[in-house]
Amino acid sequence: MPSINLLPWRQALRQRRRKEFLYGIVGAVVLAGIVTLIASFWVSSMIDAQNRSNDLLKAEIAELDKAIEQILALENQKARMIARMEVIDTLQASRPEVVKLFDQIVSTLPEGVYLTSVKQSGKKLEFNGVAQSSTRVSAFMRNIDASETLSSP
Repeated sequence: MPSINLLPWRQALRQRRRKEFLYGIVGAVVLAGIVTLIASFWVSSMIDAQNRSNDLLKAEIAELDKAIEQILALENQKARMIARMEVIDTLQASRPEVVKLFDQIVSTLPEGVYLTSVKQSGKKLEFNGVAQSSTRVSAFMRNIDASETLSSP
């Protein structure tokens, strides 16, 4: 039988398969690098978009904080105005009381009694004056006790 050497053909086939395998590996590595680079750019752009969105939200939050401060300042001003209005209402309500008080003093004062001073401390009134007799002073005190506005002579 003739001897045929098939070894170079097999060796050439192995070398060709080895080159194809190496080209495939290099191609896969290059393709993986490209995919990684594209993914990196895509993730980077998403991070940038999120950062822009976060910055916008921070700016809006700062603007809302300023608005909240203005609202609180307006509420404080409103509370002060309401307190002033209540004081004015109290003064307006007590204004006729002074007139009624003086009217009561005049109506309870009998003839022969003359007041020289009237002093108020809190809800207490102190009368100083001159009377023609002590019976007129006691009549004055009875009139004070019977009065609607004045009491506890």
